[in-house]
Amino acid sequence: MSRKDTFHDIVRRALEKDGWTITHDPLLLRYELGNLYIDLGAEQVLAAEREGQKIAVEVKSFLQNSAISEFHKALGQFISYRMLLAEQYSDYDLYLAIPLDTYTSFFATQLVQSIVRNQQLKLLVYQPQQEVINQWLN
Repeated sequence: MSRKDTFHDIVRRALEKDGWTITHDPLLLRYELGNLYIDLGAEQVLAAEREGQKIAVEVKSFLQNSAISEFHKALGQFISYRMLLAEQYSDYDLYLAIPLDTYTSFFATQLVQSIVRNQQLKLLVYQPQQEVINQWLN
């Protein structure tokens, strides 16, 4: 199993504060060469008469020197995880969790915005210091 992202526990607490129940830490995906792990699986009951919403969250910190390199890695993971998730946990939606400062700077660039739209990335923007979710972007 891979090592947890720097902000893994922060995002977990932010999700819990937002009313989510963590169901997997990590969420296991199997494929022909072994296993892959999405950082978190969570569930939230939206209303008593409706089915609960289920999400898988891949946490990224973007603390390295090259944001574009981290983005390329995160994008590759996201695409692979989304495909396997659809096969193995079809009732889950996959989100990429990114810090607010990264969203307002790097993710605001035209290139990244185009890729996010084109690849239909779902983003969970969080504030590490406050341990809260700032926004959900579908």
